[in-house]
Amino acid sequence: MPLLSVDGLSTHYPVAGGTLKAVDGVSFAVEAGETVGLVGESGCGKSTLGKAILRLAPATSGDIRFDGTSISSVEGAALKPFRQRLQMVFQDPFGSLNPRQTVGEILIGPLNVHGIGSRRTRTERVADILRSVGLPEDARFRYPHEFSGGQRQRIGIARALILQPELVVCDEAVSALDVSVQAQILNILSDLKQRLNLSYVFISHDLAVVRYFCDRILVMYLGRIVESASSEALWDAPRHPYTRGLIAAVPNRARPRPESVLPGEIPSPRNLPPGCRFSTRCARATEICRTVDPQLARVGAGHDVACHHHDHTDP
Repeated sequence: MPLLSVDGLSTHYPVAGGTLKAVDGVSFAVEAGETVGLVGESGCGKSTLGKAILRLAPATSGDIRFDGTSISSVEGAALKPFRQRLQMVFQDPFGSLNPRQTVGEILIGPLNVHGIGSRRTRTERVADILRSVGLPEDARFRYPHEFSGGQRQRIGIARALILQPELVVCDEAVSALDVSVQAQILNILSDLKQRLNLSYVFISHDLAVVRYFCDRILVMYLGRIVESASSEALWDAPRHPYTRGLIAAVPNRARPRPESVLPGEIPSPRNLPPGCRFSTRCARATEICRTVDPQLARVGAGHDVACHHHDHTDP
């Protein structure tokens, strides 16, 4: 049984003149100890999906199951135990931390809310988690503005892990950091995964980072999953033209970067094109693409793709 199972999840928002389909019928699962990457351009619905999984954004329809229990309609106090087991690392390492609280107050807050431990054991746990993310124990007496961006993100990771969760959603957790600092944070997350047997949903627009860090990758476009495969299979043999465009956009000294790897602009999720949502930007689109919406289909071992022409081979 998967640790997390998402079935037909949608998050739609009423807007002037129609409906904005931020997430539209997404299904996937995360096994215990697995890191699943979620990639796509800005505006494709990745962050909304991550927040919907944690019940931080509303779900219009679909089901979310954690450890076999549906949490889609759980509310109030009944949701509290799941909050302890599901946590999030946010993109902004400064805006997500209360500037009026010391690091110690930020980290001990979740323990107080959930009534975990005595005053002494809470203080000990704060010291332990700070060491785990590579910060000194005396960091708990300082305020967020006294730290660099990378250090603030370590604090954000510590806050997410202080409750000892089983699943952590990382929403663009390294995108605001320098490349060298990104590597440090990824190494910390990887080390903590092994030590604590964590599972991650790792959201990013950077396919190179996701390739390095994740076991399996989901490619999202305009609220839908258009391809799903192991990290190795997706990188070596992508089947969806959108995935190929994302990979082509990754800097590579061995080949020149094409002038336009993903032509055109992503359509608005409030005015979706008929048929395949990528058809307006796809060089191989035919009439069926413009009229019939392709569904995810198995094309190989653990490899699914939503494309009418997934057998097409680019020259």
